[in-house]
Amino acid sequence: MRTWPLVIVLSLGVLACGDFPPPREDKPSAPAENDPAYKVDGVKEWWIVPDAATTEPAQLMTILVTVPSGTDFVDAWVGDVRVTRLVEQPNGQHGVQVSLEGIPAGTHQVLLAANGSTEAFASVPFKRTAPYYVLVTTDWDFADPGNQANTYQDMMHRDHSDLRLTHFVGPYTFTDPAMTEARKTELVTWLQKQRDTFGDEIGLHIHPYCHFVTAAGLTCVTDQSTVYATDTTGYTIKLGAYGRTDFGTLLEHSKAIFQQRGLGTPKTFRAGGWTATLETIAALADKGFTADTSALNWKRIEEWSGKELYRWNMENWGPIDDTSQPYYPSDTNVLMTGPTKLSILEVPDNGVMIDYVTLPEMNSLFDANWNGEPLESPRTLMMGFHPATPGFNEGEYLRVDGFLKYADQRLGTRHLGPVVYITLEDVVAAYAP
Repeated sequence: MRTWPLVIVLSLGVLACGDFPPPREDKPSAPAENDPAYKVDGVKEWWIVPDAATTEPAQLMTILVTVPSGTDFVDAWVGDVRVTRLVEQPNGQHGVQVSLEGIPAGTHQVLLAANGSTEAFASVPFKRTAPYYVLVTTDWDFADPGNQANTYQDMMHRDHSDLRLTHFVGPYTFTDPAMTEARKTELVTWLQKQRDTFGDEIGLHIHPYCHFVTAAGLTCVTDQSTVYATDTTGYTIKLGAYGRTDFGTLLEHSKAIFQQRGLGTPKTFRAGGWTATLETIAALADKGFTADTSALNWKRIEEWSGKELYRWNMENWGPIDDTSQPYYPSDTNVLMTGPTKLSILEVPDNGVMIDYVTLPEMNSLFDANWNGEPLESPRTLMMGFHPATPGFNEGEYLRVDGFLKYADQRLGTRHLGPVVYITLEDVVAAYAP
């Protein structure tokens, strides 16, 4: 990658230089085509408009122009907000850095004119956009995800430097009698590394396994399965079977386990089988959770068509589809917002899990939520996978990796588009109630 000699003067307003007249406020006319005698560099195409969930400061656009002889000065008009004079650099280029603060979402132009001309020698487009938040998650359906799945996740972080994962960890990892203490410690160490090294989030995922439910002091429900007539393990039991009070007890026990193990206090959640009811979401709000992502794009799990898991999700998450966006549920209806809202953000699982979609389908879900134009307000795409051995095999890993390559081609940090990888906990700030 070519590096530019940046002896650049920061210019946020109008800069006069020597005996030359100051830049004109009126824009010059755009050229029919850019003058090849001037070489313009540094103007990136895509720029994120910061919001409360982005951590980057207001960005500065660098404009560098190699000019032909006879050029005394160059002025730049950036959108409808900035007019500034470029400063001659030691290498003979003219350059400036301009703040994009105040330039709204949309497609804009940098117009460049020399020696006070009323016609620009170049017009360079750029785009300002709200973020397109891409959330990549894991659901710990089983006590031990296995080393193969964890290795694949390490490879994802290696190959996709912007990636941040939200790990929805099951508390039953620590109540399963088949798990050794040494293995529990290994998994905790791995999770802590993902959090501390890559900025990943450790959220909460619950399938109501009986060994976890009884450890919390409750009687295990076995007759409300999404798959079987009864399930004595508790794994496939609907979370709604526990009601607001008992589910609150399960949440408190989960928090205690996480804190004891050095995993922090979980703030976000996804229900096993997506089987969260209004009482489930209310209990999450009661216990201080800030976001849930149980609302399912149910049509995408057609593999379960004709089974109770499909029927339940179709009935309970009926309006949720490919393009559903975050909302604060009403305290009387989990499917919509209302005048009295629960204090928890529902972020629909519109991209489902990689188990249920091919790579072309996953990429089409990405496209369904962004049409290639600048966004005026943030959008989210939620997707994920189940880390398990042998379930999360090479084929599933390659589908996730292929999707990440697709999203990387539109990354905001590279000025390629609006994509920002983010955790569920952090995205909440972009959707203040």
